[in-house]
Amino acid sequence: MTESPTSGGDTRSVQSSAVQRGERSVAEAAQEYDVVILGGGSGGYACALRSAELGLSVALVEKDLLGGTCLHRGCIPTKALLHAAEVADTARESETYGVRATLEGVDMAGVNKYKDGVIARLHKGLQGLVKSRKVELVAGAGRLVAKNTVEVDGKRYTGKSVVLASGSYSRTLPGLEIGGRVMTSEQALGLDHVPDRVVVLGGGVIGVEFASVWRSFGAEVTVVEALPHLVPLEDEVISKALERAFRKRGIAFSVGVRFSGVEQTDSGVTVSLENGKSFEADLLLVAVGRGPNTAGLGYEEQGVSMDRGFVLTDERLRTNVEGVYAVGDIVPGLQLAHRGFQQGIFVAEEIAGLDPTPIDETGIPKVTYCEPEIASVGLTEAKAKEKFGEVETVEYNLGGNGKSQILGTAGFIKLVRQKDGPVVGVHMIGSRMGEQVGEAQLIVNWEAYPEDVAALIHAHPTQNEAMGEAFLALAGKPLHSHA
Repeated sequence: MTESPTSGGDTRSVQSSAVQRGERSVAEAAQEYDVVILGGGSGGYACALRSAELGLSVALVEKDLLGGTCLHRGCIPTKALLHAAEVADTARESETYGVRATLEGVDMAGVNKYKDGVIARLHKGLQGLVKSRKVELVAGAGRLVAKNTVEVDGKRYTGKSVVLASGSYSRTLPGLEIGGRVMTSEQALGLDHVPDRVVVLGGGVIGVEFASVWRSFGAEVTVVEALPHLVPLEDEVISKALERAFRKRGIAFSVGVRFSGVEQTDSGVTVSLENGKSFEADLLLVAVGRGPNTAGLGYEEQGVSMDRGFVLTDERLRTNVEGVYAVGDIVPGLQLAHRGFQQGIFVAEEIAGLDPTPIDETGIPKVTYCEPEIASVGLTEAKAKEKFGEVETVEYNLGGNGKSQILGTAGFIKLVRQKDGPVVGVHMIGSRMGEQVGEAQLIVNWEAYPEDVAALIHAHPTQNEAMGEAFLALAGKPLHSHA
C-alpha cells in the first residue's frame, strides 16, 4: 500500500517538514509484536492461537473474514451442501428402507439458510477464541513492506517474526473469463436455484464434489477432465471405482480430452472440447484448482524466494528471508485446510523455540466428500512401487461389512505395504469413508505393520470393522474375505 501525499504547502521547506512529520507519525503508529501474521485462514489463525497460547504477542491481519476461504467459501459451505444432498438422496430412496418419504423438491433458499447458519456459528466461535487469547485482530488488506513489517491502511505492525498465510484463489484457464454463466466455486456457493444442466470443468476434488451435490439436487451433470481419470491424484483403482459409481448415479463425464472453449448466451453455455465434442448447459463451473494468493503483497520486493507465485520454504517452513515463515496454500504441496492448520501450529512452536518435528507431507490425510466418499493417506500403489520396488496390496470389499450393508453403500478399502514392511498407503471409497481416515493416518504415520493393526479390536457393527478386516487379510488371516 502507498501513503497518501501531503496536500497543501507551497514551499520546499514546508513540504520537507510535512514529510518529516509524516515519517514520525508512521513510526509512532508502528506497533511491535513477537509475531505478525498476514492472513486469517486456517494456517494463519492456528498460528495466532498457538503463538498466544505459548505467551507470544500476536497481530493477525485479515482483509476479509476470520477463518478465510475454508470457513466462508470452501470446506464448510461445500460440506453443508453435500450433507443437504445426502438428505435429498435419503428421502428419494426412502422406500428402500421401508419408509415412505416424499421429496417435493430442493428449496435452495432453505439450503442456503442452513449452510450460512453453520458458517455463522463457527465464525462467531472463532472470533471468540481469538479475542479470548488476546490476539490483536487487524481488519484490512496487509502488505509486507519490510522483512519484519506488515502495513495495513498506512499503519505498520512490526514482528520479531512474520508469518505469510495469504491463502489461495480459484484458478481459471488462460483466456477463460469468469462471469455470468461461467463461474467458480465462490459464485456457485451463492446460487439461489438448482440449474437444470451443468458442465463442470475439472474432475478433481472441487469438481466432483459439486457434481455430486448438483446431481443429488436433480441436475444433469457432465464433468470434463483433461487427465485420463477423475480424481487423478488418487490410486487408480479408486478413480475407476468413482467413475463406475458416477455412471450408476447418472453423472456423465469426459476424461482424457482438453477443454477448448465456451460460448455464453443469455440462456446458457456451449462448452467445446479439442476432439470436437460439445455440451449444452445452463452454466459452466470452472474447477481447475487453486492458485497462491501472493500477487501485490510485497513478498518479492522484500526478497522472498518465489516460484510461479508460490512461496518457497525449507522443511521448517522458513523462507530465505530471516524471520519470515510461510504456511498454507501459498507453500507448494497439498492445498488442504488441515495441512495449513498444522503448519500454523508448527510455525508457532518453531518461533517459540520448541523445535517441533517437521510435517511429513505424505502422511497428510485427504478426503473427497462426493458420494461415494474417497479417503486416503500415504502412497498410491504406483508411487509405492516407484519408491520401494516390491509392494503388497489387499482390497477389502465393503460387501462383507455389516454396517455398510445397512447403509446401502458399496466400495472397498485398499492397503499398500512395503514388501515385508510397514503399511505405506490406505485408500478407501464408500459412503462415510472419510470418518475412517483418522485410524488410517495413525497407521501410516506410525509405520504400523499389518500384524499390529490386525490385533486391534474394531467395534461391531461399524464401518470401522472394515479397516480391521482389511488388515486381517493383509496379515494373512482373512475372515470375511477370500485369501
